[in-house]
Amino acid sequence: MSTSDSNSHNSYSEAPAADAGVAQQIRDISEVAAVEVITTGAVHLMSAAAVKVGLADDANAEELKDLDEARKLITALAGLVTAAAPEIGSQHAGPLRDGLRSLQLAFREASLIPDEPGKGPGEKFTGPVN
Repeated sequence: MSTSDSNSHNSYSEAPAADAGVAQQIRDISEVAAVEVITTGAVHLMSAAAVKVGLADDANAEELKDLDEARKLITALAGLVTAAAPEIGSQHAGPLRDGLRSLQLAFREASLIPDEPGKGPGEKFTGPVN
């Protein structure tokens, strides 16, 4: 048996273990309710946007600020929350909307040149925030 034959044999023997791991991950994901996946994604977007807006609870929060990145994150969050709200119900959507609005207001406050009403991050989904 050549070295290359030996190596290919090893990769085949590892495949069932990898397939079993993927199968377990699929089973794990299947047990998570859609509302949990959606709200978890939204919370991750909110957290990242808060840091990029300069709201990090850290001495170097100002250094971490990146309003261009924050705009992208807030717009993605607004799209997710707006699209998901009818599916996840007001008990879940309400707090997400509140967090989104707080981020939009923080962005407006952090901007040196304010956006026109309706042109701020995510406002194409939420309408003007003031």
